[in-house]
Order: sequence, then C-alpha cells, then structure tokens
Amino acid sequence: MLYRKFGKTNEMVSTLGFGCMRLPIIDGDAKKINEVEATRLIRHAIDNGVNYVDTAYPYHGSMSEGGESEPFVGRALKDGYRENVKIATKLPSWLIKSRED
Repeated sequence: MLYRKFGKTNEMVSTLGFGCMRLPIIDGDAKKINEVEATRLIRHAIDNGVNYVDTAYPYHGSMSEGGESEPFVGRALKDGYRENVKIATKLPSWLIKSRED
C-alpha cells in the first residue's frame, strides 16, 4: 500500500481509501446495510493496508434524516480496528440554520 502525507498534519494516509456510501444492502433497501458482509469488506481493506475510511451523515439514508453509514462504521471498527484508521465524515451543512446547529 502506498501512503501520502495528509496536508500539513503529518498524518500518513493510504492512497486508496474505503468509501462507505454504497455498502452491501439487504432486500434492496439502502437503510438495511448487510453488516456481516460490509464488516468483512471494510476489515479486509484495513488488514491489507487501507487506513482511510470515508463516510457521511446521509449515506445509506436520506438527506434530512441521516443514514446508517456512520453508526455502521462505528460498529465495524470495534475490536481494535478503530485505532488503525483515519475517518472522514461530512457535516450536513444544508441542515445548519443557526450557530447552535
């Protein structure tokens, strides 16, 4: 695996990341992630050197209610995997209406 310095942070991230926007699903329902298969995939990538995982608020859900990708990533990275990766997620800026949001 090749790694590059991430901006000015001195963090080294894999040139190949693992995106969690289109994970395997059950019964054609985007909100029903096939967690057994998706966990196997993400852990296989990490075991083979990927250390950059990308997710976002709406992935596997809707733009207004949020999705299942972020909670899934948290579960998939249990058992020591979290310590081996950098996670990127995106803020639902379209839902920010005030400073408190």
